[in-house]
Amino acid sequence: MKVIAIGGGTGLSTILRGLKEKNLELTAVVAVTDEGGSSGKIRDELNVPPPGDVRNNIIALAKAESLMSKLFSYRFSTNGSLSEHSVGNIILAALTMMTGSFAKAVRYASDILAIEGKVLPVCEELIRLVAVYSDGSTITGETKIAKKTDARIVSVHLDRKVRALDEVLNEISQADAILLGPGSLYTSVITNLLVEGVTEAIRKNERAKKIYIANIMTQPGETIGYSLEDHVSEVERYLKVRLDYIVANRTLPPKDVIASYAVQGAEPVLPRGQVDERYIFRDLLEITHEPNDPRPKARHDPHKTADVVIDLLGGRSTNEK
Repeated sequence: MKVIAIGGGTGLSTILRGLKEKNLELTAVVAVTDEGGSSGKIRDELNVPPPGDVRNNIIALAKAESLMSKLFSYRFSTNGSLSEHSVGNIILAALTMMTGSFAKAVRYASDILAIEGKVLPVCEELIRLVAVYSDGSTITGETKIAKKTDARIVSVHLDRKVRALDEVLNEISQADAILLGPGSLYTSVITNLLVEGVTEAIRKNERAKKIYIANIMTQPGETIGYSLEDHVSEVERYLKVRLDYIVANRTLPPKDVIASYAVQGAEPVLPRGQVDERYIFRDLLEITHEPNDPRPKARHDPHKTADVVIDLLGGRSTNEK
């Protein structure tokens, strides 16, 4: 069965870690509008697409304990110019400059790690996300969007028109299932839908099951105050087609974790009212502790989430379990 997973950031790589253990033909389509950290510096200095999200997903599909995957994950912690850069980001940037193609660089890096599946950037051009807010302001760039918390996003668009890679559109057209998320609603998921050709290819593939994996927590700068239905409504607004299933977490994080998120105004993503039969609620929660960050994180358990997806692809009702 051919499955396409569309997103970016840490959310997409999480679901890939679970799905790669299943008997699937798996392709990840990854956003290229990241502007933060190492990726942002490489984008600005070398004029190449940001490699970080792509690197995360290549590593997710590699053998977890391989020396090469550990090398791609290694991040310098010096006080010099290499500080915060990961080796994988540098390799992808170098391959892009050597070949003249970000897509080729991603393919070569995937070959180096001998990944299970395929990773594709949604396009090769340098693009930026633009958000329009309820207070009339407009902000360009993911990093700045994430910092604005005093108004609600009304709409998003790209700073220029670009078309998706032909290979991306071809993969979507042949998919048996199309997964959206988990990940930041606008900057990881919807940003991909703004690239020309993507939504059209998804709509034309009428036989593919279209599944949205909802976030566990709301996100400062993007979805503060959003209900589960708000997330779904926004995805469908840009997708311009009805989702077949919405997979959502039903387990509340521990009180200390909720309190940690509440400091930033974030809260669990919950339904506002009665939802229809498309909504699949399961225990998907995993609490993680990341290096250099004392706050616990509420994440999707990759294996539990993958199991729900497999159930849906097999046609079984997960609500009856």
